[in-house]
Amino acid sequence: MQKTMLNNKTSPQSVSPIKAIANQLSESEKISKIQYHFAEIMDALGLDLTDDSLKDTPKRVAKMFVKESFSGLDPKNKPSISLFENKYGYHRMLVEKDITLYSNCEHHFVPIIGKVHVAYIPGDKVIGLSKINRLVQYYGKRPQVQERLTMQIAEAMKEILQHDDVAVVIEADHLCVASRGIHDTNSMTTTSCYMGQFENKALQQEFLTYIK
Repeated sequence: MQKTMLNNKTSPQSVSPIKAIANQLSESEKISKIQYHFAEIMDALGLDLTDDSLKDTPKRVAKMFVKESFSGLDPKNKPSISLFENKYGYHRMLVEKDITLYSNCEHHFVPIIGKVHVAYIPGDKVIGLSKINRLVQYYGKRPQVQERLTMQIAEAMKEILQHDDVAVVIEADHLCVASRGIHDTNSMTTTSCYMGQFENKALQQEFLTYIK
């Protein structure tokens, strides 16, 4: 198992490499452009685009890229996060674990599949639980590296809560390792980011106990 520990400092490396003009094209224009170029790729591979099974594949792939797999590249898709009064005065660790992750490796555009575990210490507000899942999916739905994704989720939680007491752990399988190259189907990559109170080793261990 590969393990990477990340510190709590915001870094330029936590920003996805997206061009400033990325969203000047409309959704339909993006689909049309990707459809054309994917058809060219299929043609270069020698596939018969007149075949009934293949003729609509470029459009299907283009729509999947824009509307699903890489929808997190469009800032308008960032979820609105609901905060609620912490009326119970709960100030212990709150953990949302085993959040399903489907992302894509930016090096080979093949899937990253895993689980995300998020914890925070509530202040005056708490986050609607489903909103944490939506935040994970938003940052996951773009070409990614796992280290950056871990930091993005942690920093987004920090921004929403307006405090640092956040922890994120991701455990994932990378199909660029499993389905090509070394063909290793047993290894898993683990990354973590601890901020605020979670820099305390005892609190980290409590969090890890919950998710294991």
